[in-house]
This record gives sequence, C-alpha cells and structure tokens, in this order.
Amino acid sequence: MRVPNKQIIFGLIIIIVNIFAAIFAPLIATHSIDEMDFSYIFAKPGEGGHVLGTDDYGRDIFSRIIYGSRISLMVGVIAVGIGSLIGTLLGVVSGFFGGFLDALIMRFTDALLSFPYVLLAIAMMAVLGPGLFNAMLAIGIVMVPSFSRVVRSSVINVKNEEFILAARSMGASNLWIIFHHVLPNIVPTLIIYSSLNFAGAVISEATLSFLGLGIQPPTPSWGSMLSEAKNYLQTAPHMAIFPGLAILITCLGFNLLGDGLRDTLDPRLKT
Repeated sequence: MRVPNKQIIFGLIIIIVNIFAAIFAPLIATHSIDEMDFSYIFAKPGEGGHVLGTDDYGRDIFSRIIYGSRISLMVGVIAVGIGSLIGTLLGVVSGFFGGFLDALIMRFTDALLSFPYVLLAIAMMAVLGPGLFNAMLAIGIVMVPSFSRVVRSSVINVKNEEFILAARSMGASNLWIIFHHVLPNIVPTLIIYSSLNFAGAVISEATLSFLGLGIQPPTPSWGSMLSEAKNYLQTAPHMAIFPGLAILITCLGFNLLGDGLRDTLDPRLKT
C-alpha cells in the first residue's frame, strides 16, 4: 500500500482547518467583529477574555481573523476559478490550433506578463474601484496569462501523442478530440497549478486590502488588519503578528498541497 505524501496531508490539514473556521465562524468567534471594548484597547493576548488581544478600537483580533478567513478563501476560489477558466480556454485554443491564433494569444499574454503581478492588479482595481467583487475579478484576470501559458504547453505535448493521431485517423472532430482526449489529460496540471495559485490569490487579496483597494471596512480582512496595525508595530505588535501568521499558514497549506500533488500526479517533476 502506497504511503500518502506527507506534504499533501499537512497541506490538507491546514486547508481543512481554514474551511472549518470559515464555515463555522459564528460559532468559533468569541466576540462580534464590530464589538468595541474600550476598557481593553490594545489588550495583550489573553487579557479581558480576548484570546489574541484587541486592536486600536478594542475589537477582538481572534474573531476578526476567523471571519477574515471567509474572505480569503472566497477570493481564492473565485479568483483562481476565473483565471483557470479563461486561461484554459485561451491555452487550449492557442496550443491546439496554433498558427495565427497562437501568435495572437501569446502576444496578448506577453503584454500582460510584462507588468509586475501586483502592479497589474492595483492598476485594474484603480479602474474598477475598490470592493470584494472587483478584487476577485482583478486577481482572476491577472492570473489568466500564466494559466494560458501552462495549459498551452501541456496541450502541445498531448496533441502530438499517438492516441490523438489515431483519433484523427478515425475521423474525430477537433472539438471531440479536445473534450475527450486533450482536456482529460491536462487536468492533473490544472489541479496542481490551481492549488499553487491559490496562495498567490490570498496574498494578492491581502495586498489590495492593505492598500485600501480591496475589502472595505468594517468587513474584516487579513490585509486590512495589517494595514490598521502598521501604525502600532511598537506599542501593539500582536495586531500585526496574528493576521500575518494567518496569511503565512494559509499560503503554506496550499503550497504544501500543490507541491505534494505535483510529486504524486507527475513523478517526473520530483526534485
């Protein structure tokens, strides 16, 4: 019996804990996210019944982190979904048909990739305006070029296989070949790349919220919590430490899962 990859196990544990916290946030949170306890402003962890302390308004940091996990997971799922869906469509068309379409799509992705990842997301948010939906849309669109390039490379490898040539010789149409042979064979690559990009989506959302372009107050977000804490790093460092750890651990979980899936689904990529 094959021993499960340890990276996958550790990554799944972290992800499951995050999902559990997001779903059952009202039951896990010890205080309301907007409840202000002015008698315990800047309370240290454990003071006044506040597990992780309070912020500059006396709000419970633990409760806000728990509710913030909802935002991070939602942005990750929808942004990666947008990026993978559009990127897969462009990558399949580019890699399978080639020619002018391939050149046109690749030049488009090159143009987008010429901009730094975060800078492009910030520019899109400046056009779209701040907010949760716009943040998810911007992060998803920024992911499209990298997804399309990865998918294109996989499609080019698959379409030259003998079973594709056999399907063509039997009179199969291009659409039939794409849906019955090409897409099923690139699914493992998509799963691996999506799990790795989930961590990037969480960091991007935190970055946008930190800059005031993402989730708007009073909705708690790990990035906005860090933004509020930057002015109190010396007097109340716990305000920044715990949201930062939440981002770190969540991204670690998805990176471990992605690396473990890569080693399991494609042993040739093992290092």
